[in-house]
Amino acid sequence: MSVLLADTKLQEVKEKVLHGERLSIEDGLVLYETPDLLGVAQLANIVNERKNGQNVYFIENLYINPTNVCEANCGFCGFKRKPGEEGAYTMDEEALLKYVEDRWNDNIREFHIVGGHNNEVGFEYYVNTVKTLKKHYPQVTIKAYTGAEIEFFSRLAGISMKEVIQTLMDAGLATLTGGGAEILTERYRAIMSPDKASTDQWLEAHETAHNLGLRTHSTMLYGSVETKEERLIHMQRVRDLQDRTNGFMVFIPLAMQPRNVKAGLNRRTSAYDDMRTIAVSRLMLDNFQHIKAYWINIGVQLTQMALTFGSSDIHGTLIEERISHSVGALTSAGITRKELIHMIKTAGKTPIERDTFYNEIKRY
Repeated sequence: MSVLLADTKLQEVKEKVLHGERLSIEDGLVLYETPDLLGVAQLANIVNERKNGQNVYFIENLYINPTNVCEANCGFCGFKRKPGEEGAYTMDEEALLKYVEDRWNDNIREFHIVGGHNNEVGFEYYVNTVKTLKKHYPQVTIKAYTGAEIEFFSRLAGISMKEVIQTLMDAGLATLTGGGAEILTERYRAIMSPDKASTDQWLEAHETAHNLGLRTHSTMLYGSVETKEERLIHMQRVRDLQDRTNGFMVFIPLAMQPRNVKAGLNRRTSAYDDMRTIAVSRLMLDNFQHIKAYWINIGVQLTQMALTFGSSDIHGTLIEERISHSVGALTSAGITRKELIHMIKTAGKTPIERDTFYNEIKRY
């Protein structure tokens, strides 16, 4: 297979990729440091096409954030409110159902549910959120809560993470979201998310879910205080878990949204870093089927570019995303199916509408 490289330092990585060999953290650093971004893209595109051909996936989904009250103090968050603070809210059952009803269309296949770590309510509140939605919308897949939320619920209820997940599954939970991972090193977490689950606890939550039969999602929030090596350590840790369980469906690099003053960050990630990180993720995570380009954080045009940098998924319609927008995401809060299909087709790829588990619904 012809790959034209402008940097001879990429040659060894190229040989590994072409022969299907696993890349090391040292290889990952070469990919991050080389000036030959298009060479990295070529390699990532080869791996993606081996796994997914020309297919690019999307879903019709609705974001729901039942509460923004949170005990944690994360350095990147503009969503969280303290109890009683202006703008703080916790939806009761009536408000939850009204929120969905106002945004509902019959094509929605997934509810994506994350929120604050609100210790003003009990674990039963979070269980009832799932139960209520499943009762009223039995046909919709409930994708709810992060690994960090699972650890929080465990502390809140005084039960194991396994008991937490099983209780939620009994209420209608079908998969965990990928959030709460941020960067899976303790140096990073001590600085940016000291009150949330540790690296080991986040991984344990997902391993427990996998062992209970759930397939889940995995994210990486990049663009703040982490080093390139820490990003690669993060990838290696989820790759190691995937080796054990094969429970992750997709990896989602999330670009930091730093416009909120409280975040203490004043620069967005560059287009080069966004494209490179998607490509490096595709090359490092050989045991993941999909790498997602999250259009909310990097914009529609870069998401389209990402389809030749190793991405095979562009997420979904969202309807109304709040968390990234609370810290200054510049994109719209939702997008139409027609726009998603156009984005994929004009990149020369095949749009596939999917369900949560990557089963094909319709090919466009």
